Amino acid sequence: ISTIAVHSVDGFKENEFRKCKDTGFCRRHRGIKGPLFALLPDTVASGGGGLTATLRNEAAGVDLALSLRYYSDGFVRLMVDEDESVGRYKITDLQPPDLEQRVVPFKVEKQDGMEAVLSAGDAHVTLSFKPFVLSVAIKGTPAVVLNSRGLFDFEHSREKPQPAADGEDATAGAAAECDGCWEEKFLSFTDSKPNGPEAISLDVSFPGFKHVYGIPEHASSFVLKPTANTEPYRMYNLDVFEYNLDSTFGLYGSIPLMVAHKPGLTTGVLWLNAAEMLIDVAYEPAGAATQWVAEGGVVDMYVFVGPSPADVQRQNAALTGAMALPQLFSIGYHQCRWNYKDDADVREVNAGFDQYAIPYDVIWLDIEHTNGKRYLTFDNRLFPEPEKLQNDLAVTGRKMVTIVDPHVKRDKSYYIFTEADKENFFVLNADGRVFDGWCWPGSSSYLDVTDAGVRHWWAQQFTLDKYVGSTQHLYIWNDMNEPSVFNGPEITMQKDLRHHGGTVEHRELHNQYGLYYHMATAEGMLVRGRELFGEDGDRPFVLSRAFFVGTQTVGPVWTGDNMAKWEHLEASVPMLLSLSVAGLSFAGADVGGFFGNPDPELLARWYQLGTYYPFFRGHAHLDAPRREPWLFGEETTTRLRDAIRERYALLPYMYTLCREANVTGAPLLRPLWHEFPDDADTFGVDDQLMLGPGLLIAPVVAAGEESKAVRLPRGARWYTALTGHEAKGPKHNVQLSLESIPVYYRGGAIVPRRERPRRSTTTMAADPFTLIVALDASAAASGDLYLDDGRSHAFLRGGYTHRNFTFAAGMLANAAVQAPPGVPPSTGWDGAAGLKIERVVFLGLPAALAKPGVRALLPGGTELPLESGPVSLRYGGNAAMVLRKPDLPVDADWSVKLVAHK
Repeated sequence: ISTIAVHSVDGFKENEFRKCKDTGFCRRHRGIKGPLFALLPDTVASGGGGLTATLRNEAAGVDLALSLRYYSDGFVRLMVDEDESVGRYKITDLQPPDLEQRVVPFKVEKQDGMEAVLSAGDAHVTLSFKPFVLSVAIKGTPAVVLNSRGLFDFEHSREKPQPAADGEDATAGAAAECDGCWEEKFLSFTDSKPNGPEAISLDVSFPGFKHVYGIPEHASSFVLKPTANTEPYRMYNLDVFEYNLDSTFGLYGSIPLMVAHKPGLTTGVLWLNAAEMLIDVAYEPAGAATQWVAEGGVVDMYVFVGPSPADVQRQNAALTGAMALPQLFSIGYHQCRWNYKDDADVREVNAGFDQYAIPYDVIWLDIEHTNGKRYLTFDNRLFPEPEKLQNDLAVTGRKMVTIVDPHVKRDKSYYIFTEADKENFFVLNADGRVFDGWCWPGSSSYLDVTDAGVRHWWAQQFTLDKYVGSTQHLYIWNDMNEPSVFNGPEITMQKDLRHHGGTVEHRELHNQYGLYYHMATAEGMLVRGRELFGEDGDRPFVLSRAFFVGTQTVGPVWTGDNMAKWEHLEASVPMLLSLSVAGLSFAGADVGGFFGNPDPELLARWYQLGTYYPFFRGHAHLDAPRREPWLFGEETTTRLRDAIRERYALLPYMYTLCREANVTGAPLLRPLWHEFPDDADTFGVDDQLMLGPGLLIAPVVAAGEESKAVRLPRGARWYTALTGHEAKGPKHNVQLSLESIPVYYRGGAIVPRRERPRRSTTTMAADPFTLIVALDASAAASGDLYLDDGRSHAFLRGGYTHRNFTFAAGMLANAAVQAPPGVPPSTGWDGAAGLKIERVVFLGLPAALAKPGVRALLPGGTELPLESGPVSLRYGGNAAMVLRKPDLPVDADWSVKLVAHK
């Protein structure tokens, strides 16, 4: 119990976590040239499946298998492995099953005894033989070079050196090789390393690039910083309380994807490897230079050829999967704390939102709701009728989320433990016994969710007959799934634990564990959904703290145990941008900070930014004072209400962005350079962000700020979102108030909104829409609106409505969007019938159309006046020109012409 108590209140203890000096594979490789690796020219062969060759470690005389392929989606793949008989761990279940059907043969431009020059698509690839160097150019521009600095090394399998016999000296070579190779100690823990050294090092250079991004998760700047005088960026999923800021230390998740951007070109490099990884970054005159070192696995590296930011995101989605389309309720506001204590507490909070006219969609229960930390149970003293509670919440349009963590209480009266133990479904110690770790319940075992059979069994536990007390209105939160082990090294599992019946060490797949648990839980929601609703089922909602490549296909994440400090509010922006460029869009930070007690100003500023987080949740620690939005005085309540209501007004736009992410991989939150790739002044900006293509947000992240200089990218018109006044850039100085943060509509965008205040997403279903038409320099604009039932998978068989609005030459038009290849064409969504557009707000109309007497010619010959008015009915003003009550159908083609009468 004392371990749990300490873990729950103590902050980050740097000495309890390893650094490079404590890590053998880092000491052996960081900044150290590897041996000479050379391709054997007579083994180099090209064909329909790409290029293959033998890569030899000339010092050791060990051969490796190299393959190089290009795929039609726009990426180059390099694989390097030992002979299959060695059995090194490789990831084979995260790539699309038809990946190899997408291989495009290389055209061999040149091949001799020195190099092979190949081309395919936009990629021009040069493979130098001795030493081995791989160069990728995109449309003739050098983009990525591997091993130009000679740091490549691949530790091959070998026999463990035997201790020297009495009277004999061990060889100096064996002693040097074994710096942490066969056993390693950290604090009181010993890692047995039965397979010996398996690390891989390689250097990746980006010629001509001055900015690289990605490789989350770290609480640091968006642009990756040089690491010559710091620790390398660490990628090793860990449970970290009160994490440090401006640090390269790895947090709860890992995506080894780095994106490089410069004017005219964006590229990305992904190493599909789940072992611990360390990455150094340097900026040299020739460009960005990086070194990647992984403790095990194989080289399975992908180079995305871009050339635009959107192309890189599309290519990553084609490989690792696009974002799962979430349920509509899940992009509403979520109210959480550790813990809402009982049935009466939940009901009181739910009623409070209605009393203070604040919308929300989900209330959350943390670990205390369970029967003694036995997940998938309720404490019947606190929640005697959980089904009734959930059904009563549903009457008000709300859902419930309960926490389900991967540690299983070792209790023979607990059916989850007894069934899993009987079936041998738990992670094993190195000696083959079931691993016994310590977490919230005390003594715990951990499901081996890396095994597909275990995941299948776990998914069956979420049906209503198994999860007693659950209903169709209940969804899930996976916490502690790094996995967290309170009495383990670095608060996680020992690396020599065993998976897959003892055949795979934990070190090989550590960063995948949380993803597999997330996947299995989401599959449980799918099983339940099919049982309750039939073929179209129910889209899962499962929040995860740990993540890896592909998490975007499963569900959302959040940035973990942050603090109620201005610095943590500020840090949330680069952290979420890093996740976005790595393909993980559905993410947020705990609004208000998990630890501590925010003052009213900090809380207001956090909600005003949280409005635009893809995942929007207020959360607080057990020891934090209550933090419901109405507890900070009338003025603060008004500010928080306005922020949350603004989120609900924007839901049509955000849900449309979710569909775009689901189809193309485009992120919801975007760095400025994603939309303005040639504006070099935006490349280092990480205190502003775009929400889709149409909104720019400039959060206020310091106490008492009275003014702010906002960077408005060149090449666009900008309009202040509250007033509609045009803002001039590239530097726009704005006076601040506590009522809002600076937000701008981008000229050229049409943004759909729903303005009527409601209690939840469910109660908005029949509401009419407002269109914000923000015109660009040519007086044109466009934007989409995507609609479906917000819940099921009917959209996968065409049950949706997707419209495109355009304005040009004084005419506003509505037309159906044609589905791209691979997306089922729309057969319509019944719920769209009868939905209307009740207001059209024009910003930036030409002078001839922005004066009294302008009329709108509606379908059927009706005319309505265009009048000056506010952008939003809630804020007033008259900077916009507004078409009121045209009652235009959403789901029909039409056009409206603006005419200036003489």
